[in-house]
Amino acid sequence: MILITGTAGFIGHALVDLLATEEVEMIGIDNLNDYYDPELKWARLADAGISRAEVEKTGGAVSDRFPNYHFRQVALEDGAEMAKLFTDFKITRVCHLAAQAGVRHSLTNPLAYVESNVAGFVNVLENCRQHGVDHLVYASSSSVYGLNDKVPFAETDAVEQPASLYAATKRANELMAHTYGHLYGLATTGLRFFTVYGPWGRPDMAYSLFSDAILSGRPIKVFNHGAMSRDFTYVGDIVEGVRRVLMHKRPDQQGVPNRVYNIGKGQPVSLLGFIEIMEKQLGVAAEKEYLGMQPGDVEKTYADTTALERDYGYRADTDLEEGIGAFVDWYRGYYGL
Repeated sequence: MILITGTAGFIGHALVDLLATEEVEMIGIDNLNDYYDPELKWARLADAGISRAEVEKTGGAVSDRFPNYHFRQVALEDGAEMAKLFTDFKITRVCHLAAQAGVRHSLTNPLAYVESNVAGFVNVLENCRQHGVDHLVYASSSSVYGLNDKVPFAETDAVEQPASLYAATKRANELMAHTYGHLYGLATTGLRFFTVYGPWGRPDMAYSLFSDAILSGRPIKVFNHGAMSRDFTYVGDIVEGVRRVLMHKRPDQQGVPNRVYNIGKGQPVSLLGFIEIMEKQLGVAAEKEYLGMQPGDVEKTYADTTALERDYGYRADTDLEEGIGAFVDWYRGYYGL
């Protein structure tokens, strides 16, 4: 049995959809919080065959689309419920994707990040240790590179200058995973995601905010006067990388139980270039409002992905125009535009 945390979320939903064809049982959990519109989270669950009525009545459901997918509404920081989950199901592998997301939100709601991303992660680690889980794969973030100005970012770079509390909690996850590997031999793999986008994406992400503003005739906010770049990575590529790490045999690591990998496209795109692609796919020109840099943000992200390619033969290959086109098609369909 594989436990996947955060399956009402953007990446978790895509991973369930991908793993549904694997001959493996999955139990997904999510707390369905209101950081952004919970209706989108319920819609993702419905797309995966999970009945909202059943979850609201009993706290869980079995998918009527994927018979090998079970779901329970559980918060990571609820120690009793997390322990019960590991007792009720024979969990052998864990893919931990749930977290309190968003860089800007961490500036005004820091305790939410400590509770979910730190205390919640400790609950995951403890249950993995106590129940003899074979492998924990967890979501880290490119944000751990913080104020580094060397590019591309490599796993061997220093990561001691986080620019936000969100980034600090993700780095803390890596350190805690290392500690559990050292003390208890727990095998862990952290994946540093780089700017994930695609269908069913979060409404607080730039591509969603841009789509909403452009189609509504409002100006889009272009921070740092456009002097920014991001290593945009399509969600389908991300979950294929997660699948390989989760389902394939770990490479020989010479007795080291923990590892961290970058997972990104490896091709940063300027913010203004990204906006041009969005304008093309939406068929509408954007009115731009140029602003300074936001607190907690960074100028660029750029993944060195050679380690993941070497160990798992994996490389992201979705073209940005193709990926944004897929997002726009979903966005127009979901919001009826």
